[in-house]
Amino acid sequence: MIWNEHAECMPKEDLEALQLRRLQELVIRVYHNVPFYRNKLQAIGYEPGDITSLKDIEKLPFTTKQDLRDNYPFDMFAVPMSEVVRVHASSGTTGKPTVVGYSRRDLDIWAEVTARCLYMANTDRKAMIQIAYGYGLFTGGLGLHYGAEKVGASVIPMSGGNTEKQLMLMEDFGTTTLACTPSYALHLIESLEKSGRDRSNFKLKYGIFGAEPWSERMRKQIEDRWGIKAYDIYGLSEIMGPGVACDCDVRNGLHINEDHFYAETINPDTGASLPIGEKGELVFTTLTKEAFPLIRYRTRDITTLHDEPCACGRTTVRMEKITGRSDDMIIVRGVNVFPTQVESVLLEFGETAPHYQLIVEREGTMDKLTIEVEMSPALFSDTVTELSHLERRIYHRIDSVLGISADIRLVEPFSIPRSEGKSKRVIDKRSL
Repeated sequence: MIWNEHAECMPKEDLEALQLRRLQELVIRVYHNVPFYRNKLQAIGYEPGDITSLKDIEKLPFTTKQDLRDNYPFDMFAVPMSEVVRVHASSGTTGKPTVVGYSRRDLDIWAEVTARCLYMANTDRKAMIQIAYGYGLFTGGLGLHYGAEKVGASVIPMSGGNTEKQLMLMEDFGTTTLACTPSYALHLIESLEKSGRDRSNFKLKYGIFGAEPWSERMRKQIEDRWGIKAYDIYGLSEIMGPGVACDCDVRNGLHINEDHFYAETINPDTGASLPIGEKGELVFTTLTKEAFPLIRYRTRDITTLHDEPCACGRTTVRMEKITGRSDDMIIVRGVNVFPTQVESVLLEFGETAPHYQLIVEREGTMDKLTIEVEMSPALFSDTVTELSHLERRIYHRIDSVLGISADIRLVEPFSIPRSEGKSKRVIDKRSL
């Protein structure tokens, strides 16, 4: 079913009753089948049957990415390997990846929730969707693929990279929906503009972008340059993959598929639960996963949850766009800085391109932040005086918004490395 009205528009009291029943079943299941959780629960004095309300979830222990690494590769699984029909893994930047497994029922649910998200983003059986997320161990490509097939769309499983071929197929096949990271969407339109192709030959109408934080200003830039409507999709490998939440046409927050994923926000420093409407770290409990269930998984993503009614008719809780990750946040001279904050400021200036890097160094005992910003090709021909004036304007705006001074360095167009996956925005040289 594409538009699952029963699940997506369920009265709040019915949804909470369903969540409680599934939470109770989940905790009992992991207690008996996952030694890691049994030890954690016994350590807090939990007994099966202790969960009597959704509020009781706050008594349960958190799960972290380090816990997954410590139990590498399969010790967190709740079913025997004979029932695991697929394995994915995150692209860990250090050490071994975090491994996730799926039962046959898990894959069916994954396709269902992803199909819901795609339908929210105007992707249906009439769509031609080009999936430019990586296929393989990364969950993005295959996750969206099966959801798109469930919707009935025509799928182009292009995977990531090969920009010239991406554009050729988009034009020749009449792609109507593009799915990739937002930074790669900008790279594609940049390449299209440089190639001299006529944008009017493309049938692209919608973009479904995720896998990295991006600002509303970047959304507007993508929409203006591509001439499309851009939707934010959210997911992470540990919880399921893409399909956890997505924008609807109202685009006032991403609807979370709450019948499968229970969401909380917490204070990232203390772990204390926060009320709806207060910004904090997003925490998920997987209510229905069989092979790899997780209790109170700390995503490190920073957002705010809202539960007031949405004009689209869906009753599920909504999450604001991710403003950054608590583990991607950098602290410079005692100030918390998220790359998306910098991005939002830079996109106020029409003279620069939406490509930048934050370079953090230590000079003596002091931290030094340098922000490299690409000039637009038109700006590149300006005089030194005009460029210096722009650098000063950006400097003062960064200082005003972030409360920190930074050296602003305008660099040549196309000099900052492009990524066909997640962009590397921060280079922290303090630990080198």
